[in-house]
Amino acid sequence: MAIRWISIVLMLVLTGAQSLTARAAEPQVPVFWDAKERLPKPDLSKLPRLRFLTTTDFPPFNFLDGAGRLSGFHVDLARAICAELGIADKCQIQALPWAELEGALKKGEGEAIIAGIAATPQSRSKYAFSRSYLQFPARFIMPKTKALTEPIFDKLRGKRVGVLAGSGHERMLRDYFGAVQVVPFERPEDLYADLKAGKIDAAFGDGMRFSFWLGGPDAAGCCRFAGGPYLAPEYLGSGMAIATRADDPALAAAFDYALQEISVKGTFAEFYLRYFPVSFF
Repeated sequence: MAIRWISIVLMLVLTGAQSLTARAAEPQVPVFWDAKERLPKPDLSKLPRLRFLTTTDFPPFNFLDGAGRLSGFHVDLARAICAELGIADKCQIQALPWAELEGALKKGEGEAIIAGIAATPQSRSKYAFSRSYLQFPARFIMPKTKALTEPIFDKLRGKRVGVLAGSGHERMLRDYFGAVQVVPFERPEDLYADLKAGKIDAAFGDGMRFSFWLGGPDAAGCCRFAGGPYLAPEYLGSGMAIATRADDPALAAAFDYALQEISVKGTFAEFYLRYFPVSFF
């Protein structure tokens, strides 16, 4: 039942026309918005300024490029949001240390934080959040010559699967894929090394981090995604959202409108493929 639940969530997040097997074979840009839902366009003409607060130390989301300019997925997304809301001339983006973001928002030094603050019951007491614009699925990776395709559950029976010890991915693996031999690792470097050496049959973990490794020199083209992707918010969280002050839910709702438009028009897909050339979906 649990595996079926994950598949249902997956199929709701991605477009429903293709089979799960086809999606696993051809990773694609995730779609988190219902194109049939029409959100009201907000009027922000009286807003004097929209300043997004972010950081510089979370590539590829926010970082300083070779010329020292603030760049990244979040920077491009913030600018696109301002353009959709018709307030590009009022749009600002400021980078601060992570520890200073909450205080700066409270003091009115910015109107929103776009830096990966997780929307949890605790954080919702401090912030109003937009809907999630990016989620992080769990994925299996395997050597290319042995990579499995969906349906994957029975094919994994008895396989040695590495996972980071104590992580939500380990809990998810034990609960949903109980027929595998779970091999916990303390460090991702050791996990990758044992996968390449054939000491484990597969690795299970964060799809985004796996995508960076698969596309980098350390992997040396050894491996690829197998099965999935799998979304399970109770283990992996609800993904990324934009935070505003708790007393400004209208601005968070305005972001929802802009984010949906960005998705429908293909702008989100452009950003996603630019910063995540190895898709983790």
